[in-house]
Amino acid sequence: MSKTLIRVATIDDAETIVALVQALAIYEKEPLSSVKLTADDIRRDGFGTEKRFEALIAELDGEPVGFALYFHNYSTWEGRAGLFVEDLFVLERARGHGLGRQLITALAAIADARGCKRLDLNVLDWNPTREFYHRLGIQHKTEWLPYRMTQPALARLGDAADPAWFAGRPQR
Repeated sequence: MSKTLIRVATIDDAETIVALVQALAIYEKEPLSSVKLTADDIRRDGFGTEKRFEALIAELDGEPVGFALYFHNYSTWEGRAGLFVEDLFVLERARGHGLGRQLITALAAIADARGCKRLDLNVLDWNPTREFYHRLGIQHKTEWLPYRMTQPALARLGDAADPAWFAGRPQR
């Protein structure tokens, strides 16, 4: 019988997390060139002085085969933090051992222990994992549409900000 383990990621997992994100990109039918993430980014933003995310690692027989990367968001309606799951992924060869369920269960436990009122995540419309989430009671929100702004449009819009109220704008 295979041994599974969910554990908190450490700084030593930086390269592993990058490799798993690259595997996720392939699964999502994206070119590897779309992944700009580096191990230094992981070390800086996950383990540096200004932590921007946390991560869990899923292991099968002592080998890292999956991960969940998450961070806090905030609900003004609830007046409480929530947990946003940016990525949850298990390598294909490790599926069927319950690691995905263990990861999402661990995330729910973390959110509950921290007093979070909700757990949010996004799933591609074609992804068969949607049924897995439905079985766990995670609901598909149809009334909200995702929107995103990326560079260079983000910089252009930011350049239009009134400098009088934002004197400390970071330099690019």
